[in-house]
Amino acid sequence: MKRIVVLVLVAVLLAAFFAFDLGRFLTLETLKGSQEQFAAQYAATPFLVMGAYFAIYVAVTALSLPGAAVMTLAGGALFGLSVGTLLVSFASSLGATLAFLAARFVLRESVQHRFGDRLDALNAGIEKDGAFYLFTLRLVPLFPFFVINLLMGLTPIRTRTFYWVSQVGMLAGTLVYVNAGTQLARIDSLSGILSPGLLASFALLGVFPLLAKKMVAAVQARKVYAPWPKPTHFDRNLVVIGAGAAGLVTAYIAAAVKAKVTLIEGHKMGGDCLNYGCVPSKALIRSARFVKQAREAAALGMNGVAVDYDFAEVMNRVRRVVRTVEPHDSVERYTKLGVEVIEGQATITSPWSIQVNGRTLTTRAIVVATGAAPLIPDLPGLANVRHYTSDTIWDLTERPERLVVLGGGPIGCELAQAFARLGCRVTLVARSGLMGKEDPDAAAAVESALAADGVRVLKNAGTLRCQKMDGEQRLWLQRDDHYEALFFDALLLAVGREPRTTGFGLEALGMPVTSARALETNSWLQTRYPNIYACGDVAGPYQFTHAAAHQAWYAAVNALFGGLKRFKADYSVIPWVTFTDPEVARVGLSETDAERQGIAVEVTRYGLNDLDRAIAEDAAHGYVKVLTVPGKDRILGVTIVGAHAGEMLSEFVLAMRHGLGLNKILGTIHPYPTWSEANKYAAGEWKRAHAPQKLLDWVARYHAWMRG
Repeated sequence: MKRIVVLVLVAVLLAAFFAFDLGRFLTLETLKGSQEQFAAQYAATPFLVMGAYFAIYVAVTALSLPGAAVMTLAGGALFGLSVGTLLVSFASSLGATLAFLAARFVLRESVQHRFGDRLDALNAGIEKDGAFYLFTLRLVPLFPFFVINLLMGLTPIRTRTFYWVSQVGMLAGTLVYVNAGTQLARIDSLSGILSPGLLASFALLGVFPLLAKKMVAAVQARKVYAPWPKPTHFDRNLVVIGAGAAGLVTAYIAAAVKAKVTLIEGHKMGGDCLNYGCVPSKALIRSARFVKQAREAAALGMNGVAVDYDFAEVMNRVRRVVRTVEPHDSVERYTKLGVEVIEGQATITSPWSIQVNGRTLTTRAIVVATGAAPLIPDLPGLANVRHYTSDTIWDLTERPERLVVLGGGPIGCELAQAFARLGCRVTLVARSGLMGKEDPDAAAAVESALAADGVRVLKNAGTLRCQKMDGEQRLWLQRDDHYEALFFDALLLAVGREPRTTGFGLEALGMPVTSARALETNSWLQTRYPNIYACGDVAGPYQFTHAAAHQAWYAAVNALFGGLKRFKADYSVIPWVTFTDPEVARVGLSETDAERQGIAVEVTRYGLNDLDRAIAEDAAHGYVKVLTVPGKDRILGVTIVGAHAGEMLSEFVLAMRHGLGLNKILGTIHPYPTWSEANKYAAGEWKRAHAPQKLLDWVARYHAWMRG
C-alpha cells in the first residue's frame, strides 16, 4: 500500500508538471529573459532566493523532470561560480538520492525477485566495485543522470555510498555547467555575438566527457598497476601466449606491421583446432561419409558395392591429415614471417614481464590466447572406466563396439554420427535436447539423421555415476523416474570446453573471470590491465576458430596502436557451422532468439527438395530459412540445413556484413546448377511474397488491352 501511495504521488506531480506546462519555466529563453528580475530579487532577499532555488532543484532532480541542466546554468547565472557550485552540488546530490530511494522502495524488491538469476553478476559487481562504477558514470556522462539514479536504486549499493560518490563524481561536471551559466549574462542581445568566455565554456562542455573518460581510465590504470614496477624500456612490443588460431593470427599481424613480437607455445603449434578439433574431426567425418555413401550406392544406380576398411587405418589417415596441415602453423613458417617463436610454458610475472624456459622477457603489451580445454564432468566412478574427450579420442586404434557419447552439442552430434557410420553402436546422452542453440526444426533434422545412422538418442537424461563390474563398464542414467544402465566399451565426454586460465600466472595478477570461466575483457579486449589483452576461446563469448581469428585482429591492433586509435570488437555477424549430415549453418538471429528477445521478424523459407542440384545429387532435403525485418529485405539471420550448408552460408554472411538485402542477392547471377542457387531462390520467395499485387492487376489489364 505504501508503494502504491508513493507511485500515485509521483504520478500526480509528474502529471501536474506536464498539464500546467511548468517546463516552460525551465528553458534557456526563460532564464535569459528573467535574469535581471532574479538578480534584483537575490540582491533584496538572498537567503530566500537561495532556499527557493535549492528546493526547486531538489524537486526537479528527485522527480527526474527535464530541466536539470538549465537549473545548473541558472545557478551560475544567478549566484556566480562559488555559490552556484555549492548550491547545485548539494541540491543535485540530494535530489538524486531521493530518486534513488524512491526507485529502491517501489521497484527493487519486485525487479530482484523477477530477474534475480540474471542480476547475480551485476549485484556481485556492484557489491565489489559499486562505488567506482558509479563514480565513472557520474564523471563520464554517457547516460542521463536520472537514469543512473533510478537504476542504481535497484542494486545493492548503500545509500550513503550513493550520496557521497554522486556528489564527488558530479562535482567536476557541475563546475563546468555552472561556469557556463556565469557566461550567460555576457551575451550581447543587440549584436547576437557570443563572448569568447561563453564560447570557451560551452566548448568545455563538449570536451569534458572526453577529458573525464581519460581521467577515469588513468585513475583505474594507476590503481591496478600500483603493485608492479614498470620497466624503463622493453625488449619487445608484444608477447603472445598460445599458438592456436587466435595467437597465430595475432603474432602474424604484429610481424606484418614490423613490431617485435614473440609467440610462446607450451604444447603443440596450431592449438586445439589443428591437433584435436576442426582438422581431425573433419578428416574422420569425411571417411565416415564415404562409408555411408558406399552403403547407399544403390540409390545412385550401383549394385553390389561393398566397403572393407580397417578402423586403425582410418585413424591413421586422420593423423596424416593433421601432419599435412601442420606446416601451415609451424615454428619454421612463423619464424620466416618475422615472429620469434619460443616453445615452453609461459608465466606472466608482472603486467610487463613473462618468464619462459628460465628467461624473463619484457614487453609493452601481452595477448593471452591460451584457448580452452574439454570440460570434465564431476561424475562418480569416471576415473575407473575407459573415457575420452574430444582431445584424446584421436588416440583410438581399435574401434569400440559400444560407444556412449555424453553431450548433445555440435561436438557430440558430429562425432556420434561419424563413429556410428564407422560401425560403432552409439548412444548419445543429452542433458536436455540436441543442438540447444539452434531452432527446434534444425535440431529435429539432426536428430532424425542420427537415428537414421543408428544412433540411439536419449534426451533429458541425468547422469548419475560410472561403474565397472565383472569386466563390464556402464553409465547409470535417470530419465524422469526411470533408471537405466548403459553398457559401453568407450565413453566420449563432449559436454563443452572450458577456457584455460590457470597455470599462466593470471591468478597472481588477480585477473577476474566470467561465470563461464573466461577472462573478463572490455569492448577492446583489454583485461584488468589495459596492456594485457585476451582473445579466442579464453576470452569468449564464441568458441570458434574463425571467431578467434576475428578477435585476434582487434587484439593485435589495439595492443600495438591503442594509444593512437582503438577498435571495439564487432560480433554483429558471426557465422558457425555444425558438420553433421545434414550440416547446420547459422548466422545472426534464429527464430528462437527473435522470440526470446521480442524482435519482430518475417520468416522466408526455401526447401532444398526443390533445388535441381540437390535432386541430381540425391540430397534433396533441408532448407534455407531467412529472417528479415518485416516488410523489408534487410537480413537479420539465416539458418541453412542441408548438404554444403556451410559453403552456402558465406553469401549471406557477406550480405549481412555489408548491408546488402535479399533484393541484391536476387539480382546476382548464380551459376546453374549449383547449391548456391538456393540462396537466390530463397530471395525469390521473399520477393514473391512482396509482389505489388495492385500494380500487377493493372499490368494484366494492359496486356489484355494489347491483345485487342
